[in-house]
Amino acid sequence: MLPHTIVFLLLLWNTEPIISDPQTNLLNIGCSTYNASNTSLFLSNLNNTFSILRSKISSSAAGNLSTTSELPQSAAPLYALFFCRPYLSLSDCLACFAAAVSFTHRCGAGTGGRVIFDGCTLRYESAPFFDQGTLPGNTAVCSSGSATLAGFAAAATALTGDLSLAVPKIANYSAAAKGDGVYGTAQCADTLSEDACVQCLQVAYTNIQGCLPAENGRAVDAGCFMRYSNMSFFSENQTVDLSHYLGVSGGASKSTRSIVGGVVGAFVALLILSFLTFLLIKKSRRREDDWKGDILGATELRGPVSFRYSDLKSATKNFSKENKLGEGGFGEVYKGTLKNGKIVAVKRLAIVQSESTKASFKSEVKLISNVNHRNLVRLLGCCSSRNDLLLVYEYMANGSLDKFLFGEKNESLSWKQRFDIIVGMAKGISYLHQEFHVCIIHRDIKPSNILLDENFQPKIADFGLVRLLPSDQSHLSTKFAGTLGYTAPEYAIHGQLTEKVDTYSFGVVILEIISGRRNSNPKLEPINQYLLEWVWKLYEEDDMIELIDKSMNPSDIELEEMKRVMKVALLCTQSMVAVRPTMSEVVVLLLSQGDSNIEPTRPIFIDSSTQARGETSSSAWSSSATHATVSVTQFSAR
Repeated sequence: MLPHTIVFLLLLWNTEPIISDPQTNLLNIGCSTYNASNTSLFLSNLNNTFSILRSKISSSAAGNLSTTSELPQSAAPLYALFFCRPYLSLSDCLACFAAAVSFTHRCGAGTGGRVIFDGCTLRYESAPFFDQGTLPGNTAVCSSGSATLAGFAAAATALTGDLSLAVPKIANYSAAAKGDGVYGTAQCADTLSEDACVQCLQVAYTNIQGCLPAENGRAVDAGCFMRYSNMSFFSENQTVDLSHYLGVSGGASKSTRSIVGGVVGAFVALLILSFLTFLLIKKSRRREDDWKGDILGATELRGPVSFRYSDLKSATKNFSKENKLGEGGFGEVYKGTLKNGKIVAVKRLAIVQSESTKASFKSEVKLISNVNHRNLVRLLGCCSSRNDLLLVYEYMANGSLDKFLFGEKNESLSWKQRFDIIVGMAKGISYLHQEFHVCIIHRDIKPSNILLDENFQPKIADFGLVRLLPSDQSHLSTKFAGTLGYTAPEYAIHGQLTEKVDTYSFGVVILEIISGRRNSNPKLEPINQYLLEWVWKLYEEDDMIELIDKSMNPSDIELEEMKRVMKVALLCTQSMVAVRPTMSEVVVLLLSQGDSNIEPTRPIFIDSSTQARGETSSSAWSSSATHATVSVTQFSAR
């Protein structure tokens, strides 16, 4: 699973460091508890990813031994990050990489894994994680022996403190330095922002203080690493002058820092004397338990950032009309500019507040905020005031997909853009259904809920919001929440909710993307008013070209690819739930080069008058909720 839901197990613990060139003393290893749905493809991609990483490292210059790999366009996507400590040679870095790869077999087909040595860090996941700094499960790794040098604890505290302040200001986010009888290093993944590096190293600094007065200590986290030792583990010529980054230099700073070091040392010594017994007991317990605890991305969920109501009110200019981006079933959305200049989207939920609503709001939002996928709009935080429940999302520069499909934007999408949007949507929905640790059924997949970033990459919005409805405390609730025309008949009429409800809606949206027309249009002649009905007619007549949006440049169209995608859409909208593919299967079908041998049958849908269309024989369904009787059939194959 993803880092925010992965449960890692610390499998090996060494109290004595191995001072060797590759520095392959294992500190931390963990694997996802969720396996890839397509094991052979995933393991093939994983091997390819390791080859890419090794090749990139081999061609790197020493001192810049950090690299990433991305295989996003796949039914088994992979994102990987590897970096060595700055003082390792290229050959030692490659040796550390090889050692790390050899440990990943313990993860099998788990969709995520991480190995941390003294000398390097390797991590891979099925979703992007490169911006993650500190995560729950960050911890210290301490040796058992105590340093005998007087003032060692104070010197280690001062050095690690300086490293935590200086490294975020250094170009490659890494440094090794020497203090009074102590050696130290700190490093952030160079994919982090400076703020994320600062935060990660602050946590590492706090954690590593728990090791003192041990002679060796490390702090491991998702995006950073820190270490101190009473023995050198790098060459003298590989140190960095931290004073340049701390704003101090010369004899005056040395004198000042000596005084500060003495004060800090006295204070630390007092703390050590007070808690020595506690630390010894704690370390003893760590050795006895063999450290079978969790590490980064454990089951503990990160909570969303809590915003102040006054800040969001100011950011949206008091929720002014000029800042309004739109509105949907869950409330109005406003563009907001935070004090730091970051642009966000603020959703003002149209939910009747009650004590039970407020009680569940934060727990449900906490769950949603841990959903992290490149094709899902990221929830940044929330605000619960006396009168409003507000959600803060990342801002999507190009707005919603419907504006491009249905003529509100004076810009036509190319076939490549449309295909990428279809595949991205499929991957996002598949993640919600099968890869997140709780199955989330969206229930309202439609173009207005598909947002586009500045690169026209799709991000699905409003997932999980149905969980916030007061009467809907379960993701399997049968309370209807959808849009007729996109909603599967079994859900709209019977309230039968499965993941295949989203599959059906996705199929309708595919056809809208290809045709550039809405699923129903009363202005057209009766035979063409309903998109699914018209598409089936074209399919039977083998005239699918007629469906293609005329605004697309014919020379840009991959006709066979488009026909395959149309067929996938028809498979998604089958009347029988069991016949519809899962979304992970949809991803495979979309990306496969060959045509599926499965032939679709005539689709079925609920139009705005709540009549099911597409019937050839009847068996009545009745629903008191919709006050309608509809005819539904099983259709013969073409």
